[in-house]
Amino acid sequence: MSKQRPTGASDAEVIAMLKRYNCPTRFHEVRTRFLGNIASPLLGPSPMETVKQLWGGELPQFDSLDATNELLNVLVAGLWNRLTEHQNSRHPFRLLRIEVKQTRDGLGHLALVRRQELDGFVEGLFGPHQHIDLPERAHDALGVIAELRGMLAGIVHLLNDPSKPAEPDDITALFRNIQQMTIIAETEMNKANMSCKRARRQALETMPVTKPALH
Repeated sequence: MSKQRPTGASDAEVIAMLKRYNCPTRFHEVRTRFLGNIASPLLGPSPMETVKQLWGGELPQFDSLDATNELLNVLVAGLWNRLTEHQNSRHPFRLLRIEVKQTRDGLGHLALVRRQELDGFVEGLFGPHQHIDLPERAHDALGVIAELRGMLAGIVHLLNDPSKPAEPDDITALFRNIQQMTIIAETEMNKANMSCKRARRQALETMPVTKPALH
């Protein structure tokens, strides 16, 4: 059986679209923000609202309706719909793979990207709410993600402080630690994703229904 090719806009097309409209949210964070919103146990996540939040709450200015439709086609029909494939446990989500030099600056950039990816997932999961009800497994996964986020923020702070020494052996050890944190983060994000999916399905299965008017 041949491997199914991904549909919709490619990552390169999404990145180009974000750059064209000066999106303040970087692509790696856009991915995880979308994933978090898709995974959210809140019923009826709105792709449009999530897209608006990439620009701080309002879509950028467009020259025409076609330009508006083009952006939505790339971000929603393209990236968003591709990310929904990770609601299947056979297609787990992976954080963006980036190549960096094992230097202080390279490692600082990698740690920052990972921290922003975790921030994006949490932002997408909670949406505009400060508190949401999560199934136990997702709650536990979010606790691990919060711990990882704190460690990554600490690494970024350390490497941005020139008064703190960072010998080559330290850089190598930190790089390996971030690789391990990446794997753990992916595992916990996928746990939260699948747990919330099951919770949404159960909520839909037990949702009260109003009898329609019969004429």
